[in-house]
Amino acid sequence: MGHGKILVTGGAGYIGSHVVRQLGARGEDVITLDNLSTGFEAAVTCGELVIGDTGDAALLDRIFADHGIDTVMHFAAHTIVPESVADPLKYYGNNTASSRTLLERAHAHGVRHVVFSSTAAVYGIPPEGKASEATATRPINPYGSSKLMTEWMLRDLALAGGPSYVALRYFNVAGCEPSGAIGQSTPKATLLVKVACEAAVGMRPGVSIFGTDYPTPDGTGLRDYIHVEDLASAHLDALEYLRNSGKSTTLNCGYGHGYSVREVLAAVEKANGEPLNITEEPRRAGDPPELVAVANKIRSVLGWTPQFDDLDTIVATSLAWERRIASQDPTAYWAA
Repeated sequence: MGHGKILVTGGAGYIGSHVVRQLGARGEDVITLDNLSTGFEAAVTCGELVIGDTGDAALLDRIFADHGIDTVMHFAAHTIVPESVADPLKYYGNNTASSRTLLERAHAHGVRHVVFSSTAAVYGIPPEGKASEATATRPINPYGSSKLMTEWMLRDLALAGGPSYVALRYFNVAGCEPSGAIGQSTPKATLLVKVACEAAVGMRPGVSIFGTDYPTPDGTGLRDYIHVEDLASAHLDALEYLRNSGKSTTLNCGYGHGYSVREVLAAVEKANGEPLNITEEPRRAGDPPELVAVANKIRSVLGWTPQFDDLDTIVATSLAWERRIASQDPTAYWAA
């Protein structure tokens, strides 16, 4: 049986664009749906781009009817945790309600598979700082809750005869495509590696460490940082798994070990050859001392083998992209 086209929602964004590039390199037929609220048209390097909203049922019906979609890769979401606390209905509207519309229309048109972009935020603050897929889900912000609700919809729809799915729970995504073709240009980004690299190239005045008294080796928070190219390859592995009749499942996406805030900042300073302007601030409410994936299952189920499990590589690819943005390289893209 041949394979139909793949609809990638949010494929003009940071992670989605890396997946679209890998799909195109493999010869897959891709349609990207993105409203470009935080994504960039130039980031979509293959296939067709349709500009619109994931919650637009009429538009989805046209896409599914016209293109013979058999798989949806769903990235479209708001992702800023503090914003989700300040404006929860924005997150439930886009991340949950629009996902419901997408799943409804996909099921109505006979879509067979869904690969879903979920998050380690569904775990909240896990005991001992490590989370496996069996760890209780206790999100502590609307962002995590909005993603968990979509996981529940996928589970229940699959049990009712809907598409099979793989839900991938990301830990801390960082880095950029190594050749520099695409990168991370998310407006008002909050992820540490990008923030630190922006500070290194003068796009920010400095970078803050929030909490230096955690029960960790150097007192700063530990996180599991995964290179975006390895994360993207996990989506292609999930696609093959579903095409080979794999059962619906939920998998952690991380390397299984962490780096501290100080280690990340030191790596950026090393790569840039200059010290950063670092300030130390009190802990932020809700930040766990440690959040690291127990990531054995994704390797055994999907056969996923990461290629970029190295902090210096993660930082070097991020810094190279930030230098292109800072220099207004005409072949790069950036937020206005």
